[in-house]
Amino acid sequence: MKDQVKDRTDELTSLENWYRFLLEIVEVVLNKIGPERVGIRLSPFVNYCECGESNPEEIGLYMANTLNKYGILYCHMVELRMKTVEERVESPHSLVPMRRAFNGTFIVAGGHDRENGNNAVVKN
Repeated sequence: MKDQVKDRTDELTSLENWYRFLLEIVEVVLNKIGPERVGIRLSPFVNYCECGESNPEEIGLYMANTLNKYGILYCHMVELRMKTVEERVESPHSLVPMRRAFNGTFIVAGGHDRENGNNAVVKN
């Protein structure tokens, strides 16, 4: 779903249309089991197997804001902070804007240890 792997040139090229498929899936699941049992995990900053996004902040904020209208249980996002289990790096990106935009429970993953995880909660 990231722009480095999109090669479409039709009406699905807009942000809203590109993520429409994902949101249609969310709607179907919500209708089957209810929003109180649905969460979603997104990785806007992860660039894996050449599947990166040129504007991950825009994608993350769009999804956080859009998911609000569904009332889902949680949004779980990854803030990339590690290369391997032993090697950690600071991410140039932040999930703080997405966390502030999403009205429900917001879960963050991505190489946090106890200390910097607690610091992230206190700061934001």
